[in-house]
Amino acid sequence: MTLRTAALEGAELLSKSGTPEPRLTAELLLCHALHCERTYLFAHPEQELREVEWIHYGRWLHERMQGKPLQYITRTQEFYGRPFRVSPDVLIPRPETELLIETVLKRRPAAQSVIDVGTGSGAIAVSLSHELRTTAFAVDISLPALRIAASNGAASLIASDLLSAIASESMDVVVSNPPYIPLTDLDTLQREVRDWEPHTALFAGATGLDVYRRLIPDAWRVLKPGGLLALELGFGQAGAVAALAANWQNMEIANDLAGIERVLSCEKPA
Repeated sequence: MTLRTAALEGAELLSKSGTPEPRLTAELLLCHALHCERTYLFAHPEQELREVEWIHYGRWLHERMQGKPLQYITRTQEFYGRPFRVSPDVLIPRPETELLIETVLKRRPAAQSVIDVGTGSGAIAVSLSHELRTTAFAVDISLPALRIAASNGAASLIASDLLSAIASESMDVVVSNPPYIPLTDLDTLQREVRDWEPHTALFAGATGLDVYRRLIPDAWRVLKPGGLLALELGFGQAGAVAALAANWQNMEIANDLAGIERVLSCEKPA
């Protein structure tokens, strides 16, 4: 089978299964099987697939048709210009989460002690480490997640339930993309999210606010006077989370590219 035929037949299978972007997905899976860039497919359409490449491609097509996210199949996702390893043990980093990085860089460009709570793949911690030229601590309650974070270059790993293992007044910045989806929204999620991404990193009680209620006061304890707290928000949660942080100062809420209130940042009084 040629590369052109493989891409076309793969796209047809994915389309019939209702998979979004079937042609692009088929090409990316084929590239993953061949260990090549997409341009190679267009430059060598008549090249024949080797048996091992066809076996891998066929298996990955089947997995994607069952709803497994493309990123879990290829085991990689780009975030803030860098590739990160991912697995079903961690959330797939989303582009809107990059606004957390931009917020911290804008408000604390010289921060030296930074901690990422619920680090997952380590994408936030590693990105801030590079951009701030310091070491960002990566915290997670999940040991498998911390192993993924370590493989992505996160250097200072801490197994902890939120900030319970962190000393008081020790950090310049606390940043987090916490679980914030209400349990009542479970059946409304895409199957790629509902059936494959880790529920402990997605859901936070009936209203989606359970983790914020614990994290915000503990961040107050951990931050130095004048320290910054930056949190990703779920859709429609800005008002409720702002109320939980009513005693903080200089609160700002930043919208993502879709116009959704996505990041809340505020300061512990100096």
